[in-house]
Amino acid sequence: MDVVYFIELAVNGALVGLMYALVALGIVLVFKSSGVANLAQGALAMVGAYVVWWLGSATGAPLWAVIPLGVIAMFFFGRGLERVALRRMVGQPVIMIIMLTLGLEILLRGLAPALWGTLLKRMDIGISQQPLFLGDILVNRAYLVGGAVALVLIALSLLFFNSRQGVVLRAVSDDQIAAWAVGIRVERAISLSWGFAGIAATAAGVLWGSVQGIDWTLSLLLIKALAVAILGGLDSIAGVLVAGIAVGVLESVIPGYVDPLVGGGTRDVVASAVILLTILVRPFGLFGREQIERI
Repeated sequence: MDVVYFIELAVNGALVGLMYALVALGIVLVFKSSGVANLAQGALAMVGAYVVWWLGSATGAPLWAVIPLGVIAMFFFGRGLERVALRRMVGQPVIMIIMLTLGLEILLRGLAPALWGTLLKRMDIGISQQPLFLGDILVNRAYLVGGAVALVLIALSLLFFNSRQGVVLRAVSDDQIAAWAVGIRVERAISLSWGFAGIAATAAGVLWGSVQGIDWTLSLLLIKALAVAILGGLDSIAGVLVAGIAVGVLESVIPGYVDPLVGGGTRDVVASAVILLTILVRPFGLFGREQIERI
């Protein structure tokens, strides 16, 4: 086995996995505050990328300069989704709320291209296209920048959930009725988590848009993000980090060796296999809390 080739696949795969983890971070943030799986996160990443591109086109400013505006806009967009759609579902079965988030995913997946056009849009955020070699290993610069940004945002999320406000969000997730009883504004806490999900989605959408361009296919990041969130544990931010690296490495190494033998197509199978095997073997993920209900 060519060791350099294997290491190159693993390193680039780990960086890609960190970018997947950034999308999955939004799923975990919402779940940690509301106990609901956010299936609209892929579409939020797509919309965030479209918003940044539109702001750049409308103002004529470099895309890197309007990213903060896009982040702010998507923070309030995420909170708006919670206020307009999700809050109306208070008291309804959890499965119905999850189906609503899936409906939002499908709606946004069709609405954004309808507003901004279906043609692929290039996003240049100033990342050099020159090859980067670490010894004999070729590393994609866009993946390196994306991985670094993902690490920073995940670390900030860990710090936030250890803060006073983060403890409030965890309390809301554990027992909303008890949180209400002690005076916690549950609706505000859940709305805040959706705003943070919008921030994570925008960062991920911009980074992935710089790699592959912007169109409706960015929303398909939802499958990768679900694989990461389920493997790491839906309520574990640290799990997102570990699982993201694991999924990225698997998705890079396996196709690197298997695709030449079978003619390609194994990359998309990896995430689905991770979801299936995790649910069958360890439904609460690597770092998630195991909850047992007795009836």
